Amino acid sequence: MKKQGVLHGELSRFIATLGHGQTLVIADYGLPIPPQVPFIDLAVCEGVPAFEDVFKAVLSELSIEQITIAEELQGAHPDLFAKINGATDAPLELVSHEVFKERLTSAAVIVRTGEWTSYANVILTSSVVF
Repeated sequence: MKKQGVLHGELSRFIATLGHGQTLVIADYGLPIPPQVPFIDLAVCEGVPAFEDVFKAVLSELSIEQITIAEELQGAHPDLFAKINGATDAPLELVSHEVFKERLTSAAVIVRTGEWTSYANVILTSSVVF
């Protein structure tokens, strides 16, 4: 039995098996999920779990080389944008929300939260630890 870190079995398995360059998406409740992409639904009710909680938990276990977000987040929710931008030393890529949604089709997994904040979505690109 795992004592700490990401305790959700399926999410923990995906994090452990991601290879270099593969992506994991943490999504708000409204982000459209492409049918062919593996999907972990953590949403319980509005705000549970919160995007920030899931983001922090995943970052504690996943080595990343880049974070991608929709540029619309910066204007719509500057506080959340600042938290994401300051979470790691990994470079931040800004793309339009439309481009962000197009990139979902190549994700290794999408994790849906109960977040009800628009544009509260990130694409995390896995790096290597050596």
